Amino acid sequence: MELNMNNVCFDIEKIRDVFMLPGTFTAQHVTTDGHINNTFILDFFQENGKTYQYVLQRINTHVFRNPAQLMHNIVGVTQYLREIIIKNGGDPYRETMTVFHTRDGLPYYCDEEGQYWRCYNYIRNSYTCQSIDDPKTFYRAAQAFGQFQKLLQDYPSHTLYDTIPNFHNTVSRFLALEAAVKEDLAGRAGEVQDEIAFAFARKEDTGLLLNLLEAGKLPLRVTHNDTKLNNVLFDCESGEGICVVDLDTVMPGLSLYDFGDSIRFGANTAAEDERDLSKVSLSLELYEAYTSGYLSTAGKSLTQEEINQLAFSGKLMTLECGMRFLTDYLNGDTYFRIACPDHNLVRCRTQFALVADMEKKMDEMNAVTARVAAGL
Repeated sequence: MELNMNNVCFDIEKIRDVFMLPGTFTAQHVTTDGHINNTFILDFFQENGKTYQYVLQRINTHVFRNPAQLMHNIVGVTQYLREIIIKNGGDPYRETMTVFHTRDGLPYYCDEEGQYWRCYNYIRNSYTCQSIDDPKTFYRAAQAFGQFQKLLQDYPSHTLYDTIPNFHNTVSRFLALEAAVKEDLAGRAGEVQDEIAFAFARKEDTGLLLNLLEAGKLPLRVTHNDTKLNNVLFDCESGEGICVVDLDTVMPGLSLYDFGDSIRFGANTAAEDERDLSKVSLSLELYEAYTSGYLSTAGKSLTQEEINQLAFSGKLMTLECGMRFLTDYLNGDTYFRIACPDHNLVRCRTQFALVADMEKKMDEMNAVTARVAAGL
């Protein structure tokens, strides 16, 4: 049976056989949360009368050009987490992802058309959040990401590949924007001069954390690098964050990348693509909730310099994301999935509006960080 879901075709019987999925296929569901990969939930009816579900993803090889290296990172990190979780008396099938291997022992399958597929366990009785409905939700997400960082503090980061080279290299992102402005591949530079000027005026900010890393004042760690709220699974009964998912960008980096990206996404009072910029601002209440949750789990594994830069990292990651959206818009929307022709431009403007508000509130953000850290 060949299924065509979201304009993506695959042979379900071949998938079942390759990944050795038990039972009889009964249904499929398409998920649309992510910007990059195509994701499907597959239902298989078992002889015991129960239905098991699996997560099938087609890897976007335009973004992740070496699927073998990508899966090397994911398998290494999840197996490492599994061992620690078991040692701590936890449930490795709920607290980390399980990668299914093929009959050939590989953590991915390449079909006849050269498309790469992978399969994970589906964590039942869990849910994701697309926006903050309660500061407690953000606090719990922060605890999950902080725990992820803490558990991986001794992982040998040198064994991981850079699945997307210079992913959070903010200087490199700025240079990519400069090149996009110069080349103007989609002929759009003339209409976004204000956005270009906003980014160019903050060129010096892009090198601050990298300079601290080079000077040995910040440690290189294993980081998630895409810590949006919807990359945490919450338990349906307790509401606690139980598992960090979407590990495609796990690689060596700065803990500040993870913290800052969460603030960018979660402490914004508006949606990531809000057109009404008057709705965009940094919620100090949510900033404090996240800082408290994150430091409650990761705090003692961080250095003082990392803690000192938490507030700035929120601004920097927001600036970086805005630059990425603007770069993609100038290049003709080749990276992020878009829902309308100006989607990347709308996203860019939202990010830059949030940067501007953070700059006004930076002293208050730093004061919150110091107060929370003092209570550790």
